[in-house]
Amino acid sequence: MDTTARDWWQKPLRIIQPNLQIKDTALIDPQKLASQMKEMGANAIVFNVAGIYAWYPTRVPFHTVNEYLPQSFDLLKAVIEACHKEGLRFIGRFDFSRAEDSIYLQKPQWFAKKTDGEPEIVGLYRPGPWSMLMNTCINGAYRNEAVALPVLDEVISNYDLDGIFFNAPGYSDCWCEACRQKYAAKYGQPLPANKKEFAEDWASTCMRDNMDKFYSLIKNKNKDIPMILYYNLYHDNLFDRAETTDMLCTEPQDILSLGHHHIPEFWKPALSIKLGRSLPDRPTPFGIVHSSPGMDWRHTGLPPAEYRFWLSQIPAHGGSIWHSLTGIPDTIGDKRILEIVAAFNADVKQVESDMDGAAPLSQVALMWTADPSAEGMADGLINKQVPFDVLLTEQAVPERLAQYKALIIPEGMKYTESFVDIISAYVEQGGCVIVEGAVPKNEKLLALLGIGNDIYVSQSLTASYLRFEGQGNPLQKGLEQTELIAHRGKVAYVTPAGERTQVLATLVPPFSPLDAVGRPPERASLPVSHTELPLALTNKIGRGIALYMPFSLSHLINEYKLVEHYQLLANAVDYALGDEPLIEVTHMPGLQITLFEKEGHVLIHLVNGAGRRPLTANIPLTQIEVKLRLPGGGRVKAVQQLISGEALSYRTDEAGAVSFTVPSLLVWECLRVETE
Repeated sequence: MDTTARDWWQKPLRIIQPNLQIKDTALIDPQKLASQMKEMGANAIVFNVAGIYAWYPTRVPFHTVNEYLPQSFDLLKAVIEACHKEGLRFIGRFDFSRAEDSIYLQKPQWFAKKTDGEPEIVGLYRPGPWSMLMNTCINGAYRNEAVALPVLDEVISNYDLDGIFFNAPGYSDCWCEACRQKYAAKYGQPLPANKKEFAEDWASTCMRDNMDKFYSLIKNKNKDIPMILYYNLYHDNLFDRAETTDMLCTEPQDILSLGHHHIPEFWKPALSIKLGRSLPDRPTPFGIVHSSPGMDWRHTGLPPAEYRFWLSQIPAHGGSIWHSLTGIPDTIGDKRILEIVAAFNADVKQVESDMDGAAPLSQVALMWTADPSAEGMADGLINKQVPFDVLLTEQAVPERLAQYKALIIPEGMKYTESFVDIISAYVEQGGCVIVEGAVPKNEKLLALLGIGNDIYVSQSLTASYLRFEGQGNPLQKGLEQTELIAHRGKVAYVTPAGERTQVLATLVPPFSPLDAVGRPPERASLPVSHTELPLALTNKIGRGIALYMPFSLSHLINEYKLVEHYQLLANAVDYALGDEPLIEVTHMPGLQITLFEKEGHVLIHLVNGAGRRPLTANIPLTQIEVKLRLPGGGRVKAVQQLISGEALSYRTDEAGAVSFTVPSLLVWECLRVETE
């Protein structure tokens, strides 16, 4: 691949962002900082420029200058020059989401208001002699023509920026006059007092309008400066963000300060990057990883084992790493952070040329609904080492689905007529859909699933079970020694109706109310050991199959983490793929795998998250057996571990599948399977 014709921001990047503290401004030695960033493996830096504080001598009214700036020289210009001297790209950080109270007193109409007209104050009970900060309104003049746009114009005109990043660019709840007028004009009704009643696209529209102005100004001033915007795994419109920026970044924070029972799920970096990768023909999305275990503990570092695991998921799932550190190297008290960042960037450098331009290689797609059902399915797939992509509803189009053998549709999916038509055609042409939970009484959907029109949703069941039916049941693989597995929750009572419908599992109803399950044990016999109420059934349509589970498997995975539920999902996927899974690996708790393809070669990422989180040590996984079926056929020439540099011996079977053993995996490895 010819990389010379591309812009710098379309090539592999390793970003370090020193989150600057204004009291430490005098400690910033531009040349030393640039050298340190380069030594730590960065090829680009994100540095504060404007917004809450100006890091240069601004002339824009109401733009607060960092009072600690040196008077003898222009710090911003010196840092930019030093970075360019070291071959580092300089990305300016702008944050117009807040401003000091002195500005509010003069221009209160620029700021976000609560329903009672009072401003949104940030850090009211702050320690130290700081002025108060207040949220600005995204529809107000501060974040538009009065301050933000003139500041952008001023900076681009006077400083040699390589890129621009907007921190906290999104909408915050506001009931100011500007928002009331805009809402009424757009929707023809007053702005609701309850934010839960806002129009679904209100927040995204406000951000889109604001970012459009920023983007237009930047491109009119200098079309070669790329703009970077956040996207969110949950409450966001990915397409709106992509339309108003050149590059996308996401921020899967590992907030351990939430407490052990509330820490982010292990899959947060993986899914965040998968969502960004779902947009075709876009630059690689950035994954921002903060070094701290929470912003309230931002002056210390994540436990090293946890930090390495969290970082590794970004490149392993196809993202570019963006390190966010509190302070500059000289002010960071936890020196473990500096060592981990430098070592990790060195590993990234070992794989980035191979990953540059590589495409995800997955047989399975998961419809991403941004709710617990989708999370549970993702948890199950990752834990069972099933490579998959995520798709938004708008991306579920025939040409996109054609590349997958299986499509998983979690409970709560909105089944529009067009979506039902698309998945029906997908199955007829040879695909497999795996559907869970109650579904609407759509005639075509019911025909696809092979069930009748009579659907009754039960109460939430406890002390119930799933019973496997029939010999050689594909859903019972690995569970042959048990005829029942645990079930809890609601069931959609359905009746098989298709001529080619087969029931693979049925419901065993509760044997006892929950308050009496343990005593007396003499009364624990199953009053009904067998029913005809399906919990899993398949229907063959055309060349494909629909597998329907009228209960929430994702909820069971989310809530109980039982191995049987994970195995049931893995068996459903194996059934969908038939005898043609691209990859099979030794199932190990905590192991993640992803596949990419480039120029006929296959890249396999292995990430080790074994152990109870937050991880206190990286526990090696050993003797990982891998079997790969080359997607385009061909002959294997070599299997190379890119990070360790070690070659692996391999063997090829009669069908052309290649097998090899990874002797040990500490945190992250990328394997390149070269073909002739």
